[in-house]
Amino acid sequence: MKDDLVAGFDRALRLMAGVAVTSRETPGANLEETELTPEERRHAAGLMRVNHTGEVCAQALYASQAVFAREPRIRREFADAAREEEEHLAWTQQRLVELGDRPSLLNPLWYAGSFAIGIAAGLKGDRASLGFVVETERQVEKHLTTHMERLPPGDAKSRAIVEKMRDDEARHGAAARAAGAADLPFPVKGLMRVAADVMRLIAYRV
Repeated sequence: MKDDLVAGFDRALRLMAGVAVTSRETPGANLEETELTPEERRHAAGLMRVNHTGEVCAQALYASQAVFAREPRIRREFADAAREEEEHLAWTQQRLVELGDRPSLLNPLWYAGSFAIGIAAGLKGDRASLGFVVETERQVEKHLTTHMERLPPGDAKSRAIVEKMRDDEARHGAAARAAGAADLPFPVKGLMRVAADVMRLIAYRV
């Protein structure tokens, strides 16, 4: 567990330093950049900043849940998902640069809060922890669909990234369900939704 915590701390430092790697080509990399108005560019950047922050939170959640996973196969599930989430982080970070904007200034806070939430989920046991993944990915998939609708019509590059992220998130949720996830109580799902809404509202601007 000590080694896992050290690895989680190292990952946090790398993320805060803007170091994220991807083995897959960024979706939409072959698409030409289209001309966006200043307002469209700001809006697209705000949405991509939210998505980048969501991936920072995902890294924290998976890292902390892996620390407290009882079964090795569940720990591997979290590790595999975390690797793909880091690719999402790299894609959204690159897109923010292309849009001339930056990640959320509050990412250290988002990471710390999500790490604590992941610990709480992990301590409830593997089935509850997997249930948390299922609900998280369900909500993320829904908000990514909304982002695809809200992105400027001409921003095909951002839309390609968001679409691929949504497909991956749906797969993560399905894998967690197949691994034996427990269904979370309705109040817990509601609190998760409220917390996510607050994050999205703030990260869009800050």
